[in-house]
Amino acid sequence: MRTIIYHNPACGTSRKVLAALREAGYEPEIVEYLKTPPDRKTLEGILKRMGKNVRDILRKRGAPYEELGLDNPNLSDDEIFAAIEKHPILIERPIVIFGDKAALCRPAETLQELIS
Repeated sequence: MRTIIYHNPACGTSRKVLAALREAGYEPEIVEYLKTPPDRKTLEGILKRMGKNVRDILRKRGAPYEELGLDNPNLSDDEIFAAIEKHPILIERPIVIFGDKAALCRPAETLQELIS
């Protein structure tokens, strides 16, 4: 089963999810999204698999979320995707793709729901 993790090695939750994937017998493709950010089309595909919208993957803590005013409910998806494109740190992590499913694995225990 193809498994991908959008990973930030500096994040404890992301490291924990990667370790749990490996312990479960999966060796995921690791995308360090700060070095290789996904483009909008890729993000839209991931969101579709998740059944979520772009606001659901915005990192509000420790990122330029507030200074960019991304809490404004009047912002369009285009504006949010543009902010993510400029600041990939705005993507909450880790996101795991498992076959045709995907989930934001925060908290890390969400992984078990995804792979079961």
